[in-house]
Amino acid sequence: MLKEGALAPNFELPGDDGHAHKLRSYRGRYVILYFYPKDLTPGCTTEACEFNDALAGIADKNAVIFGVSKDSLASHARFKSKHHLNFPLLSDADLTVHEAYGAHGEKVMYGKKVKGTIRSTFLIDDKGHVAKVWSKVRVKGHVKSVLEALQKQQGEIPLYQGKVTLRK
Repeated sequence: MLKEGALAPNFELPGDDGHAHKLRSYRGRYVILYFYPKDLTPGCTTEACEFNDALAGIADKNAVIFGVSKDSLASHARFKSKHHLNFPLLSDADLTVHEAYGAHGEKVMYGKKVKGTIRSTFLIDDKGHVAKVWSKVRVKGHVKSVLEALQKQQGEIPLYQGKVTLRK
């Protein structure tokens, strides 16, 4: 797994939008790169839809988002169409980028060790360095955590959205 502060491995992957996306083309912007196991599955759908709902806030922070899986571009197109996703999904069919980022390997599923995609997210800063890593992501609350880290990277104090109790 990549460490925070490391130079993010460059990649060039085809997107469902018909473009080849190269990490180095996004220098000067923050990049949220998240790896997910499979299109149209419950956890992956929830995660994608929550990122999609946060797109305006992401764009306001001079950031872009890419979802990456080994699924085909045709599968990505169906996923995007069904859930009205408005950000590129990239296909890493040979898992090269997954492996470069440590997002593929051994994990436990239903009590058995298997090799597969490790749900992971990387926040890459505007200079191409890994600013924050989330490994073995739990979907619930994840997008909020990513947005807070993006705010902190840009010197903003995230808004507290918890319960406030005033004492006398």
